[in-house]
Amino acid sequence: MANTLLVAGTASHVGKSTVVAGLCRALADRGRAVAPYKAQNMSNNARVVPAPDGDPGEVGVSQYVQARAARVAPTTDHNPVLLKPRGDRESQLVVDGRAVTHVDTDDYYRDYWSRAREAAVAAHELLADAHDVVVAEGAGSIAEINLHDRDLANLETARVADADVLVLVDIERGGAFASLYGTLELLPADVRERVVGAAITKFRGDPALLEPGIEEIEARTGVPVLAVLPYDDPGLPAEDSVSLPAADESAVRGADDGVPDARRVTVAAVRLPRISNATDLEPLAAVPGVRVRYVPPTGRIADADAVVLPGTKNTVDDLRALRDAGFGDRLRAFDGPVVGLCGGYQLLGAALTNAGVESTDDVERLPGFGVLPVITAFCTEKHLERVSLDVDGAGPIAGATGTATGYEIHMGRTELTDRGAARADVTHPLGPRSVATSDALGTYLHGVFENATVRDAFVDGLYERAGVPRPSPPADRDSPADRAAALVSDAGLVDALRDATDLGV
Repeated sequence: MANTLLVAGTASHVGKSTVVAGLCRALADRGRAVAPYKAQNMSNNARVVPAPDGDPGEVGVSQYVQARAARVAPTTDHNPVLLKPRGDRESQLVVDGRAVTHVDTDDYYRDYWSRAREAAVAAHELLADAHDVVVAEGAGSIAEINLHDRDLANLETARVADADVLVLVDIERGGAFASLYGTLELLPADVRERVVGAAITKFRGDPALLEPGIEEIEARTGVPVLAVLPYDDPGLPAEDSVSLPAADESAVRGADDGVPDARRVTVAAVRLPRISNATDLEPLAAVPGVRVRYVPPTGRIADADAVVLPGTKNTVDDLRALRDAGFGDRLRAFDGPVVGLCGGYQLLGAALTNAGVESTDDVERLPGFGVLPVITAFCTEKHLERVSLDVDGAGPIAGATGTATGYEIHMGRTELTDRGAARADVTHPLGPRSVATSDALGTYLHGVFENATVRDAFVDGLYERAGVPRPSPPADRDSPADRAAALVSDAGLVDALRDATDLGV
């Protein structure tokens, strides 16, 4: 059986996903057979990977990335329980990669938690049997005392896996030492004994400034601070929408690339209230000169060079929210390329039918925005597939060629209307489940902009329309996984864990 390290935190977004990815790559580089693991995740950013029976299943995007950092093939064992929120305190429950049902919090803990725990235990056992080290990621805070009897991702993982525990605390939030002290004090005694150390994350400045506080916290708790990690963003995809602006706010990604405003283009990404797989936009924001501006349903789009509607966990309710905000009028007046990804593709069509399957309310048919001549009929069966398809560029991706890979996760079938089928300007540039016109594209392919042929064609088209030269790409950089590994290694965390645990690193 492998040794397991649980990377827990004093709160959400203290750097757990990044540290786990970094440790996975660093350990793999040191010759260890390592696997990531998160017993229970809550995220609408998912990827398609093999389930235990070999058919396609879903895992949270962080575990997908962490598995690749560990240089192992991602499977649902890396994230056996996934909760995908869809609004009104309700989530879709995914166990071993397969959607089971929609549940609220009470139903989950009363009727399904035991099943989820069994799946989590079985998945960990399989990973532990096949690897030297399992690096597990906790969720939120490990010290949520209202969840101590049912905390699958933290306390149950520590106990079932007989794990050593590393606690991360984000100093950028303020009150780091108080947060760490309080967290340790609130832990159950048996889990408290498993804590081998703490690490301070996202520090800006001279670490020597922290030495008096570190000495005091170590004296008070007996827990060593193993490392101070500097503030850095290796470029790993976000685990959930918390990193995005609120649904009624705007924010810009990619503005720190050093390209002057006169040579930039802007993609307006609509911040849907129930947005999912927002990581689809991150490759665009990473292109020098491209700004991805998240705008609320009421926000401006007229001054953008393109508009993208990302995926949504609830197409019907987000359609209603957009209509209530008057978004349809602004979209029809927009003069530029429009792209719909998955749920965004469905929103761009003429209508949604059998819509009660998707919505939390019972509704049969709703008109869409009519940008693309398609109709989507929802069904109860979810389509999960890893895909590789030929690219025949047209519309917003004119000029793209070769192949594109990605994955599909959606409920519903989208087909051309009769008028759409008769139009000569309608093409299928990304396979038969895509549709393009001269200025619009709809596709179910998640990860579409990770493909250079599609991304470059789209960006080249924006620059051509804007009438400015596109900036040259930067020199090659290390991969996000390698940057995360350097972050934890250069700060001394890997070596400190070697001395503090039996992980053999």
